[in-house]
Amino acid sequence: MRGTVFSNILVALDGSEISQRALIEAVDQAKVWNAKIQAIYVMETPRFALDPMNQTMGMDNSLEMYRLLEKQGEEVLNEAKKYGADKGITIITHLRQGDAGVEILSLSEQNKCDLIVVASHSKSNIDRLLLGSVSSFVVTHNKVKTLVVRE
Repeated sequence: MRGTVFSNILVALDGSEISQRALIEAVDQAKVWNAKIQAIYVMETPRFALDPMNQTMGMDNSLEMYRLLEKQGEEVLNEAKKYGADKGITIITHLRQGDAGVEILSLSEQNKCDLIVVASHSKSNIDRLLLGSVSSFVVTHNKVKTLVVRE
């Protein structure tokens, strides 16, 4: 008899083609293990952009940027739900704002996820050093297994 290895899978989405492949992999894993899926989209807005005390962008532009990011996130998550439903898998969605790596790990802990699926955009080591990498951060700092889908 085969026991359940993964029961609650978290997949991080950003609207890219590679994150769509991560979703496909998460759904495939959910089918194998009869697991549920949590999908997260993190709106990474610069802190200064939404700060009303900062007038460099203007409040109207900041609000407009936030609404555009929110709309994109909702579209990505709705597409994920539809994809899951087409495959017989229910996907619970979460739209968050902040640092992507931190928000992914926070949601994983809150929901007691036992597998995180993230996409890697194949940044060079220099890019990772200068810009950071969400997938590297998640792999380095999380307490559960991580599946990294690469380009």
